[in-house]
Amino acid sequence: MKTRKRMDGYRIMLNNVSHPHHPLRIFWFSALLTIALAGIVGYCDGIAGLWLFLILVVLEVTFSFDNAVVNSKVLADMSSLWQTIFLTVGIFIAVFVVRFILPVLIVMLAAEIGFAEVMQLALNEPEKYGEVLHRAAPMIDAFGGAFLVMIGMSYFMDREKDTHWISGLEKSMSMAGRFEHLKVFIMMLTAILLYFTVDRAYRSTVLVASVLGVALHVGLELFGSMFEKDRHAITQKTGLAAFSSFMYLEVLDASFSFDGVIGAFAVTSSVLLIIAGLGAGAVWVRSLTVYLLRTGTLAKYRYLEHGAHWAIMALGIMMMVKLYRVELPEWMTGSLGLAFIGTAIYSSILEKPGEDD
Repeated sequence: MKTRKRMDGYRIMLNNVSHPHHPLRIFWFSALLTIALAGIVGYCDGIAGLWLFLILVVLEVTFSFDNAVVNSKVLADMSSLWQTIFLTVGIFIAVFVVRFILPVLIVMLAAEIGFAEVMQLALNEPEKYGEVLHRAAPMIDAFGGAFLVMIGMSYFMDREKDTHWISGLEKSMSMAGRFEHLKVFIMMLTAILLYFTVDRAYRSTVLVASVLGVALHVGLELFGSMFEKDRHAITQKTGLAAFSSFMYLEVLDASFSFDGVIGAFAVTSSVLLIIAGLGAGAVWVRSLTVYLLRTGTLAKYRYLEHGAHWAIMALGIMMMVKLYRVELPEWMTGSLGLAFIGTAIYSSILEKPGEDD
């Protein structure tokens, strides 16, 4: 009798694990990759290196948790093919291109040196590489800050949005959305304000970078709308419409990673260790995106998406604040995003299903 019960228990457990929504089916690759990288780091750099690696993984996941929420929302409107592309090709772009090649290109631009010289700095003089990357921080913060704030404003300044978390404020922002170009006007004023108030040494850089951040967001929205004939009739995006969403997600990921890459140099000067830690963290974020998508978490917690966009706006504002040499601790930056997410989930649980706004 006991043997039969035990066998039934094993059978139930196997059925649960085989379910596509089971966490083991979703997070196994992230866990396996992290363990493998941890083993390599521990073998090469010992316990100290392993500890730094784990800190970097947590730093990346903390910074990008709200990114995963937005990713899952956008992915839900894309075809299964493009979802697969995002979760395969997108991982390569997130780990190798965004967290390695992109910082190299930024250093090339900031220091006005060639690719080979930057690679030499990255591999043989990581402290100097980190210093050059820090000098490029105003350009990164202005671009990333403007892009992230535009994401938040576009979400809340939507006149068709009828669910509100912070009721009074979000309703007012939604009503303001009837003025089509208001958010662009606000961001252009912000760029001008930044130009006249930041240090003279990088005024022009900040102005150009912030305008580019706004222009890129507007351009991606425009590109997507060109191939989306009727947003209410289309259930899943394909072709160029899906490609525009894919590019939007990759730029969003890059905007989040900028701050993480710079912050990582406060933890260690080893470029290879940073790539390993942030790369593993990025894969965890992609797995978390899949989990949120498959389990329908956004539908279960009606304010989760709101919390994620407030977190994105907060991160964008903090990036702009850094232009005035106000350096916030990395734990504070990441914790603020988690605070918005946690509060939004708590509010969703407290509210009765079907309750009006």
